[in-house]
Amino acid sequence: MSDQDTPPPMDPNPEEDNPVDDAVNDAGEAVDKAVDSAGDDAGEAVDKAVDSAGEAVESAAEKTAEAVDSAVESVKEAAAVPSTAGIGLGQGKLGESDERTMGMLAHILGGVTCIVGPLIIWMIKKDESPFVDDQGKEATNFQITILISHVVSMILGALTGGCASIILSPCIWLFSIILAILGGVDANKGKAYRYPFALRLIS
Repeated sequence: MSDQDTPPPMDPNPEEDNPVDDAVNDAGEAVDKAVDSAGDDAGEAVDKAVDSAGEAVESAAEKTAEAVDSAVESVKEAAAVPSTAGIGLGQGKLGESDERTMGMLAHILGGVTCIVGPLIIWMIKKDESPFVDDQGKEATNFQITILISHVVSMILGALTGGCASIILSPCIWLFSIILAILGGVDANKGKAYRYPFALRLIS
């Protein structure tokens, strides 16, 4: 055989398209695109969720602040000391002596029976004398405040193993007695007494 009849050598690495490789590449590109798209969507969703949460927190904070302001204003109004102008003896059906006695008892009984004594006197005599009506309400409101103070003292006592209650309760009781006596003395003189602090819930 001559050299002219010898076939040319075969290329060991023929550049032919491999359908499997193409499919793998296409699948990889599709996966990358899907991951990128999913990441973008997730990021947008997270941003929207964060924004919504921030707006909700701001709204809740504003509403809470408004509620606190409203509660503070209500307490200020309830604790405001009413004027004693125009309140005196001889404006009702009761005699002045009886008015002084009932006004004094409203305060004194408050120091002994808490809310019970002044509440009964006020409910019975409020329509018979503007003076007794005023002093009965004042004594009742003060004793309501004292009652609330005792409840707060008990709660603090429960939180502190009884220490706060042991200290606060006697002080509250003693303070109530002293102010009730002062109120009774003024009422017996025909003067409308005002406690230095009280939640005036009954008006």
